[in-house]
This record gives sequence, C-alpha cells and structure tokens, in this order.
Amino acid sequence: MIKVGDKLPAGTLQEFIEVEGNGCSVGPNSFDVQKTAAGKTIAVFGLPGAFTPTCSAKHVPGYVAKAADLQAAGVDEIWCISVNDAFVMGAWGRDQKAGGKVRMMADGSAIFTKALGLDMDLTARGMGVRSQRYSMLVDNGVVKAVSVEQPGKFEVSDADTMLKAL
Repeated sequence: MIKVGDKLPAGTLQEFIEVEGNGCSVGPNSFDVQKTAAGKTIAVFGLPGAFTPTCSAKHVPGYVAKAADLQAAGVDEIWCISVNDAFVMGAWGRDQKAGGKVRMMADGSAIFTKALGLDMDLTARGMGVRSQRYSMLVDNGVVKAVSVEQPGKFEVSDADTMLKAL
C-alpha cells in the first residue's frame, strides 16, 4: 500500500472534459498521473463508486464545499478518483456541481488503484473491483499524508481532515 514518502505510481486516469479546448478536447481525455502531478500540490481522495450513498451524500460534497479553503491552504488541484469510467465520472461531477472545483478522475479498470495498493474486491456484492475510501496529500508527485478508511467508515478521508493535514 502507498505510504508517506512514496512517489505516485505510473498510471493514466481519464477525465470527461465538458468544454472544448485546444485540439477538440470534449469527452474523455487521458492524463499521465506523474506528469499531471508534477510541480503541484494535490488533494486526492478515492472512493468506492460514483452515485453511491456515502460518496454522493458526504465525500464529494465535502470537497466541493471546501475547495476554496483547500486552495487557500496551498492546494493547486483536488482529484476524486473512482473505479468508474470517464462518462460516469463526468455525469457524477455535473450532478455534484464539482466543475472547476474537483477533478473527477476515472480509473475504469482499477489499474492505478491497484498500483496504489488501495483496491478491494466487492465482486460478492455485485460491484467488482473497487477502490477503498482514502485521501492523500501529494506534493510534486510525492505522498505527504495518506489516510485510509476502515471498511464501511467515513472518518479520516474527508475534506476537513485534509485541511488539518495542510
């Protein structure tokens, strides 16, 4: 499992871009994690799934509500990572009004989540491989703080705990 002092593993995440930019960027776009994290302080949080109860009612809304506070404390970007595809993450971001506040990053095949050592198998519950609930403070690609929730809990990966870590 990833720990403080580790560099983020190599990987690619996808984000659904709503507004056209250079090079017809509307739709799913792939981002190299290490390149995208370079030179930035990023609050990362991972969760089991889009549109699931705790994730939709507490986890994402907390980071959306505290985005300005996190930025004032030195965070350049906030990433929400889930084992869902970019289309689902884009729709969920619209539903959560995350635009401009939280980047909804898709790890559709759980490759990056597995590289972090934060995957969990929910096949018996009909959900396949998913992410554990966690948060990380990353500075220039290096983990400065990491908090992993116990199964079924939501106590240490919320936005307020991230603010305290800053």
